[in-house]
Amino acid sequence: MDGDDRTANDATGTPPMEDALSSFFSGILAPGSSLNPTFLLALDGVLATLLLVLLGLFVATNYNFHLLFLSVIELCLWASIKWFLSELQQVRAQEAAQNHSDGHTNKTGSKPKDE
Repeated sequence: MDGDDRTANDATGTPPMEDALSSFFSGILAPGSSLNPTFLLALDGVLATLLLVLLGLFVATNYNFHLLFLSVIELCLWASIKWFLSELQQVRAQEAAQNHSDGHTNKTGSKPKDE
């Protein structure tokens, strides 16, 4: 080679940070991305930051009860998201197990008996 050690990002002219952000957002917008570990980590980070901001404002405003209620609402939202995602994982695992068992019986060529 001619000593050119540029990466693919340098050749296209996009900085590596922009490439990482665009791949992150394209991954989030893809169908079925709600169980992507990167998305879940970002979601937890955003919700934790929001909670810290609300609690900080609660203290800074001499314990304004509105901010306490907003913090409780945010915690309920976070818990409901976590619950929904755990239910979604259970349903997907059940569907995968059912598809695996259906595919296994169909490979043998045996049909279930009609009664």
